[in-house]
Amino acid sequence: MILPLASGDIDHAVATATTPAIYLILALAAVHAARPKMIRDLQLDDIDLGNHRITIGGHSRPLDELTHQALLAWLDYRRSRWPNTANPHLLLTQHTAMENSTVGKLWVTNAVRGLTATLERLRIDRQLEEALTRGPDPLYLAAVFGIDDKTAIRYANAARHLLQAAAETPEPP
Repeated sequence: MILPLASGDIDHAVATATTPAIYLILALAAVHAARPKMIRDLQLDDIDLGNHRITIGGHSRPLDELTHQALLAWLDYRRSRWPNTANPHLLLTQHTAMENSTVGKLWVTNAVRGLTATLERLRIDRQLEEALTRGPDPLYLAAVFGIDDKTAIRYANAARHLLQAAAETPEPP
């Protein structure tokens, strides 16, 4: 069964965000439910700061203020560190700045290595939170996150179980 992360686990992951890149990666996973590959594949053209939009995995969505600020910090760092790079990818390393390739798998996931709130758990938690907050509607979840029908149904069912369990639990006096 899919269960939410504890807030302490999320806080601990956020505390590891010591660089603009890590902060952005965490925001993309925790707010936009982006998979690590989607994060690695993001290109500069996927970001529309003026209209507060981001396209992740082919799905355009509104850009929240947290991710907007994380993007601004990263883009400022990227511009100062690699001012002449022609690499169109959003995230860069010293190595990829000289090429036209994406950053490596481990580079993205190392930020939260060893933590309970891995990028995958943050992504799952975000989708479950949306199902709990907006209601367990698989069609809505599929549209918002660009997930397939079976996955959306799985999150909706998990949210239904959690909501039902919460309704059946008596409140303390």
